[in-house]
Amino acid sequence: MGFKGAEDAGVFRIGDEVALVQTVDFFTPIVDDPRLFGRIAATNALSDVYAMGGRPITAMNIVGFPSGEMEMSVLREILAGGLETMREAEVVLVGGHSVQDPELKYGLSVTGLVHPDRVITNAGARPGDRLVLTKPIGTGIISTAVKGELAGKQAVAESTASMMRLNRRAAEAMIASGTSACTDVTGFGLLGHAAEMAEASSVALAIDVSSVPLLTGARDYAGMGLVPAGTRANREFRKSTIEAGPEISEIDLDLLFDPQTSGGLLISLPEEAAGQVVDRLHRDGEESAAVIGEVLAEPAGKIMLRSFSG
Repeated sequence: MGFKGAEDAGVFRIGDEVALVQTVDFFTPIVDDPRLFGRIAATNALSDVYAMGGRPITAMNIVGFPSGEMEMSVLREILAGGLETMREAEVVLVGGHSVQDPELKYGLSVTGLVHPDRVITNAGARPGDRLVLTKPIGTGIISTAVKGELAGKQAVAESTASMMRLNRRAAEAMIASGTSACTDVTGFGLLGHAAEMAEASSVALAIDVSSVPLLTGARDYAGMGLVPAGTRANREFRKSTIEAGPEISEIDLDLLFDPQTSGGLLISLPEEAAGQVVDRLHRDGEESAAVIGEVLAEPAGKIMLRSFSG
């Protein structure tokens, strides 16, 4: 399993009982604290393995660092943060590679394991399934507010905590539930990754916008125009996929297409299991997890947006 279907990671069968799950991800800093940046980047990289139903086991550091312009103590803090997250995930650091780079970058190459018959892809969503989102959205908008020095302390703290939170428990819950399909929500935004699921599964998705969990401050900052450039690109690329009701605002669309860093999992699973998964995640501390929509047979590849608030 590789490029076809825009899967979150590559999968290579090495026997009847085991397959390798492999992914790589790295990016530039999105928070000022180097240790927190290391933790977020590591969490983000591990997420692809969880989304495929796998268990990450090893990782390698990837570093681009302006050593002539930045203190090496910054790099040490970034690597320490990444290692903290790897230890939390019970992942072994086995090496890495660094290059001199005028722009700081950090991330991981990750290897995981999965049973070949238990790989979860984005192509298995079935009509009648419910859609569960495990984390709130809005990290891109809040990061933009931070750059503009307009973000409140609660918004920053909540967004940072969300980005550092592993999708491990969410993956464990979905594996135990008979999940049909899954993808993690990252740079293409919730609707971008949902569109990949709809296309790969040849189904339609109906999303109740009022049920989508948001980070504190995200709607307010979006209303102020604090929207990353990637949001516009995401909206333009997927505009033919979306059928939005008249109650859906431009702010709603900016939020739904907001590029996420270390976002949650979007899970398609049978109706009877959806509530159980959400309840389990609430008990595990993922308080924003919610059922946000359902899977329909047609029109295949489309996403219908409605809001049933009030």
